Amino acid sequence: MQSIASYITLLGTVLLIGVFYFVISNSKLQEEYSSFSKKWYSFRGKWFIFLIILGTALTLGTLIPFPIPSQAKVYSSDDYQQVDVSGHQWYWTMSTDTVVAGKPVEFRVIGADVNHGFGVYNEDLELVAQVQAMPDYTNKLIHTFDEPGKYRIFCLEYCGLAHHVMMSELKVEAAN
Repeated sequence: MQSIASYITLLGTVLLIGVFYFVISNSKLQEEYSSFSKKWYSFRGKWFIFLIILGTALTLGTLIPFPIPSQAKVYSSDDYQQVDVSGHQWYWTMSTDTVVAGKPVEFRVIGADVNHGFGVYNEDLELVAQVQAMPDYTNKLIHTFDEPGKYRIFCLEYCGLAHHVMMSELKVEAAN
């Protein structure tokens, strides 16, 4: 995914350099304004329609597959495991530290004092899920662990002096 973003950035940069080159190279040309204006005003309507179509395609292409829990399968309370999480300076409290793989887990995350970032990392320290922990508001994060193992919980938002020691562990057991 990161390589795609790099290629898109490179393409955009090349196009921007091309536009700058075009403008600079044509700025010295002496041309009657009315003919120039007429030519580009006729192009403007087509350009607007192209941008509307492109914007709609990009919006639909990125939002339809976007993994927003409210757009995903709706689970009944019997279908998922619930873990209540509270972030404190500088530790996490969880209602349970063990869940079962293959069954959705609903993390209900709140900050007890300041904002925290609740990040769940696998054994290779790759981020698998994250949500904000804010005071006076409960964020819900639904995640299904595919692999059993020990997952690390880190704070992703600087929350004070001992932020770097704010970590916990979640055990994911194999389903019976």
